[in-house]
Amino acid sequence: MDVDLSVEKLSKHFKEFTAVDNVSFDVERGNFFSILGPSGCGKTTLLRMIAGFEEPSEGTIRIRGRDMASVAPNRRPVNLIFQHLALFPMMNVAENIGFGLARRNESKAEINKKVGDILERVNLPGFESKKIHQLSGGQMQRVAIARSLVLDPTVLLLDEPLGALDLKLREQMKIELKRLQEQVGTTFVYITHDQSEALVMSDYVAVMNEGKFEQIDTPQKLYARPTSPFVARFVGNNNRLLGKVMKSSGGLTELATPNGDKIRAATQLNVTPGSRAELFIRPESIIIEPGELPDLNRLQVVVGSVLFDGANSQLLARSGDADEELLISLPQNRQFDHIRAGDHIEIGWDVSAGNCFVMS
Repeated sequence: MDVDLSVEKLSKHFKEFTAVDNVSFDVERGNFFSILGPSGCGKTTLLRMIAGFEEPSEGTIRIRGRDMASVAPNRRPVNLIFQHLALFPMMNVAENIGFGLARRNESKAEINKKVGDILERVNLPGFESKKIHQLSGGQMQRVAIARSLVLDPTVLLLDEPLGALDLKLREQMKIELKRLQEQVGTTFVYITHDQSEALVMSDYVAVMNEGKFEQIDTPQKLYARPTSPFVARFVGNNNRLLGKVMKSSGGLTELATPNGDKIRAATQLNVTPGSRAELFIRPESIIIEPGELPDLNRLQVVVGSVLFDGANSQLLARSGDADEELLISLPQNRQFDHIRAGDHIEIGWDVSAGNCFVMS
């Protein structure tokens, strides 16, 4: 396995506060690796340590096997792109992209060649003479990336670079950025608080919480099989049901909810009867009016609201006097126009669809 970035037991302390707490991970060459977490979880501090702008309190950072201890930021084979792109408004596109090359004292002919080549790679051919104010938000994003990639970094670090864009452009740029990374083959380390960005673009995602990594996995496994309640709550929408364990055997655990419902969950945990547990169910895993389908958990619920949002339409419903409403996706392959707020309906889900965790 070729590893471009290796982080081992890295920590950063600010007096009494620990921003990054004993974090370790490897990023393979050519991967798109995202660090996903809420504001204040330590992800920007981690990125700044990799870039050399913060000194680690403990731990080791290696890039292609070389220890980065005492290596200045401008000597590291990385480039960092911030949310605010910091393009030079008085320079045209070619001058912006070639700025770092000029500081390396490369010849004008070589700079022009490299600028032209990188503009082709980011799908902006012929943009050399354009002024920054003439560019769209997405084009400015690509120029900032080109300015970093032209320096041929081993690792490109991106600190929430889509955060300042409007929603529609952000959705478009997610796809463009992933496609660009695949084309150029450079290793990307990307931080974000937006789980959709991380899931769409990444080969691997690390979910960060209070300075620690909760789980590192593929987007598919993070979504389908979170290994902690925090990951289950943070990655995508989830419904949380609380219950007491009634029995557990043969890979199946039965819970009783506070309002008397009995639900089952497939789990490999050794669960002691009487323990408190929480079960997470994705909105799209819930079947509305399941009829005679076998081997389902079933609940009678009252519809609170119908949330129309085209293909993303959902119901809010409540079982008995439960504290929390359930979020239920409306599938596009069946018609549910007859359902209204106040209706009593049956819902169900397969016992293998949930993720169950014992509460401490």
